[in-house]
Amino acid sequence: MKLLTMAACAGLTLNTAAAQEMSYGQAEYLNSCAVCHGIGGKGDGPLRDLLAKRPADLTHLSQHNGGTFPYSRVFATIDGRYAITSHGNREMPVWGRQFLEDDAKTYGPSGGEVVTTERIHNLAGYIATLQH
Repeated sequence: MKLLTMAACAGLTLNTAAAQEMSYGQAEYLNSCAVCHGIGGKGDGPLRDLLAKRPADLTHLSQHNGGTFPYSRVFATIDGRYAITSHGNREMPVWGRQFLEDDAKTYGPSGGEVVTTERIHNLAGYIATLQH
């Protein structure tokens, strides 16, 4: 599974020129989310069929929330560190924990938390741009 994930991610990696033309949120999305949710956010990433539950179509979140993008809910879902266990298990990685592990190594515990929070804000902001 790990090899398959790496292969799928390799197909989505960014070249330097393209990375310079996109937002941090888009780059983070392509590096962390697109392998499951797909490049356009429709839940059609290359690993979708390997999951027990198909990844969410992220392009209709506003539509399903009365026309308003549910920013706080998206942020909390990405972060995942404060999930309510009674809501069941999640296949989606707990990105808050995963980001923090690397960020804390680079920026220290306090700085790592700030950088992790900003990464998640950038992701949530980018997902808002995917709405139809």
